[in-house]
Amino acid sequence: MKPYYTGGLLVLLNVALGLGTFIQVLDTSIANVAIPYIAGNLSVSADQGTWVITSFAASNAIVLPLTGWLSDYFGSVKLFVWSVLLFAFFSFLCGFSSSLTMLVICRVFQGAVAGTLIPLSQSLLTASNPPEKQGSALGFWAMIVVVAPVMGPIVGGYLTDEYSWPWIFYINIPIGIFSAGAVWYFLKDRESEIVRNPIDWTGLALLSVGVGSLQVLLDKGKDLDWFESNAIIALTVITCISLAYFAIWTYFQKFPIVDFSFFKNRNFAIGCVLITVSFMLYFSSAVTMPLWLQTEQGYTPFWAGVAIAPVGIPALFLATTIGKNLNRVDLRLVSAMSFVFFSAGFFYQTYFTTQVDLVTIMLSRFYQGFGIAFFFLPLVQLSLGNIPKERYASAAGIFHFVRILVGSGFGTSLSIVLWSRLEIFHHARLSELDTIYRPITDQFYDYMYNFSNIFTMPVVNRILDQEIEQQAYLLSINDLAWLSAWLFLLLIPFVYFCKSVKPTTAPAPAAH
Repeated sequence: MKPYYTGGLLVLLNVALGLGTFIQVLDTSIANVAIPYIAGNLSVSADQGTWVITSFAASNAIVLPLTGWLSDYFGSVKLFVWSVLLFAFFSFLCGFSSSLTMLVICRVFQGAVAGTLIPLSQSLLTASNPPEKQGSALGFWAMIVVVAPVMGPIVGGYLTDEYSWPWIFYINIPIGIFSAGAVWYFLKDRESEIVRNPIDWTGLALLSVGVGSLQVLLDKGKDLDWFESNAIIALTVITCISLAYFAIWTYFQKFPIVDFSFFKNRNFAIGCVLITVSFMLYFSSAVTMPLWLQTEQGYTPFWAGVAIAPVGIPALFLATTIGKNLNRVDLRLVSAMSFVFFSAGFFYQTYFTTQVDLVTIMLSRFYQGFGIAFFFLPLVQLSLGNIPKERYASAAGIFHFVRILVGSGFGTSLSIVLWSRLEIFHHARLSELDTIYRPITDQFYDYMYNFSNIFTMPVVNRILDQEIEQQAYLLSINDLAWLSAWLFLLLIPFVYFCKSVKPTTAPAPAAH
């Protein structure tokens, strides 16, 4: 049994493991603000450019639930190191791409090799730290997972504006090399036990087709007008058939690539539901708020990123402290408290007007940040706390698969659809009220005519319609905030359906 590292060496190891996760999570959002620049540079439309995001998310989602089988087959340490190195390599190819086809192919491979990094980093962090340090290590890991998506648009906007879009990929290379090198140096003699069960190729094919189709459906649904498009209908049929056959096929396999028996565990099943709904609500704001700021409030991508960034500040300062003290409190109480913080932040957001200033927006996000700080790690530990150590990696892979694909992926698509549909509703209602028989409308037309003789009737009508549109988008943002605030409150009772557990430790390497 080899002793744990201590002091500066342990800190360096934790940082190296954390950075492996950081670049993967960062890349889920860093490309978003650069799509117009990438599309222009590669001479394609902005809609075609979104395949840069879709391709990464689809391949990442397919590999994520395979983490348990892959770590058993290759070893957790080797799998992590090679995943980070290949991620850095494909990041270089992404930046070097001269066509959209090459870039999308490289993003597919980049997303695939990154699929194991989140659950593996969580497992290796806890396995590499002594019991009294594991809470702090997991707090550090949770901080990375929630802060990196917030930093993505800011870093992506800055690199794209100041340099060029390839640098959003090149930035991964030195970080990845350092992470892989340090982890291999510290953990090469502490590999996990190798268990090489046969792979279920039929199940893998069904999972790949089903998840890939679902991810493309979610990402392209809005652009193709959902079920008005034959392509979306076809993707829906393929998704349903593939995943249904996958579930049936997997149930009868001796060595399934995804173990659905975890859902028999009450905490795991309830935790998956809670974290999926929570992330759906959180990402609803994380996606629609910067869109609203850029399209209706005149913010640049960089300043829109700055406006939403304070959500990561509480987690930055509190995550480690919370992780260190998890064994002293009821995890259900901490999770419920996080939902209260979320709800308060969203209620505060419902009072926004079109004249809202940057400080007020940042303050609302800061309040929501306390929900993030108290939410992610306690709920993860509550969900996985009574999973056997030897099955932890598999359970974590499925848990994060559901969180990312359904919570983040479906949540993103659903929030944009709701935002757009609510805007149409409010636009129609405001237009019905805004007739020439209302004194305020009559005053507006008189003012515009007196202001300049170039303001003809069509011009004034268009100006008035733009004002209505701005108000309609604001009201739809407020409606989503109201919905999120109340749903977070409704989630609180479900937390107490979970059994009380003490924080768990991930499977330790065989050398320990």
